[in-house]
Amino acid sequence: MSKNPSKIPYHTLVAAVDELLESCEEDTACLSRKLDALSIEMRSEILVSDLLNACQTFFYFFRLMPGDLARERLDLEPASSLVQGLKIEEYELLELYFLVRENTPIMVVSDGEKALATFSGRNAYADGMQYIRNPEYNS
Repeated sequence: MSKNPSKIPYHTLVAAVDELLESCEEDTACLSRKLDALSIEMRSEILVSDLLNACQTFFYFFRLMPGDLARERLDLEPASSLVQGLKIEEYELLELYFLVRENTPIMVVSDGEKALATFSGRNAYADGMQYIRNPEYNS
């Protein structure tokens, strides 16, 4: 969950997510549409909670699924791990991390020691992938 204490009781968040998941089953596009209909405060809490997995949050922000390895990594982690960041892609010596700050998706490219580039917003994943695949053009 976010660092700021939620004004929404946890049991209310659980009930909302149970209803969303029950009505959408495994359909992430349906889940994203239903999340859009929630209040900003409730949606913000849910997107970085233990109630969704990181893949569901990823899809919500980017409206696409990542490659198989990234999807597996995201499926296995709760969305709450995105507050600290989660490595989702590697290409040669570069790593791509996904995190959520203030309800904004962020991709950080790292060489394993330091951040080389940061991208945010709807195109952050595409921009981050382009960077790690073509770092010589981004210097």
